[in-house]
Amino acid sequence: MGIRSEMVRQGNWLFRWRSYLPIVFLIPLAIGIATMRWPFGSYTLHEYCEFVSLAVSVLGVVVRAITVGHTPVGTSGRNTHGQVAQSLNTTGIYATVRHPLYLGNFLIGLGVVMVPAELWLVLVYVLTFWLYYERIMAAEEAYLAEQFGEEFDNWAAVTPAFVPSLWRWNKPSLPFSLRNVLKREYTALALVVLCHSLIETLEHLVIDRTFKFESLWASTLALAVLGYFVLRGLKRHTELLQVEGR
Repeated sequence: MGIRSEMVRQGNWLFRWRSYLPIVFLIPLAIGIATMRWPFGSYTLHEYCEFVSLAVSVLGVVVRAITVGHTPVGTSGRNTHGQVAQSLNTTGIYATVRHPLYLGNFLIGLGVVMVPAELWLVLVYVLTFWLYYERIMAAEEAYLAEQFGEEFDNWAAVTPAFVPSLWRWNKPSLPFSLRNVLKREYTALALVVLCHSLIETLEHLVIDRTFKFESLWASTLALAVLGYFVLRGLKRHTELLQVEGR
């Protein structure tokens, strides 16, 4: 079996478990949090770093929202049993990068691991993410190449795999649907707020040896949790978030 075939085989396995295997990264993250110090002894500098970290994670959510908001049903899904693609997305954000959802995932996670301000933790995350998702992307592209043939080849030849070329953006084939975003991405936003607020609390326990849950984070987390359960309820028990063809 060639290297490419082996990567595809591994990618198909990782694809089915992609929602659970990243939990393993909680171990190095916990080590990073346990060894946290204020950067250069400055809490003010830490707050600036924290703001940048949160902005990176939010940017990841925005990338995912733009992707999901313009894509049709049967693509860009959360399926775990195997690859599914009823059509090939090549417009909008897919004209700038072939794997925008994974780019969004990368940014969300990067923002989280940036909070402890440990360079080794960021490097471990980047390497782990690349080794993990490179195989998933290889498996997805093998499937798309088989399904769409020359159409996929032509698109892949001019579209970067992971680092977007923003100048290539063109008009999406479908208009943006906020309801589709709310239906599918409420979990991502809630997790971002939960992770950042949890690390914010733990850092005071580790560094100051005190429990401190700042009011801004407390209120933000409360809103995020409320939004999560409201949107989850609307998705499961009503048709308010349903959009035809999405």
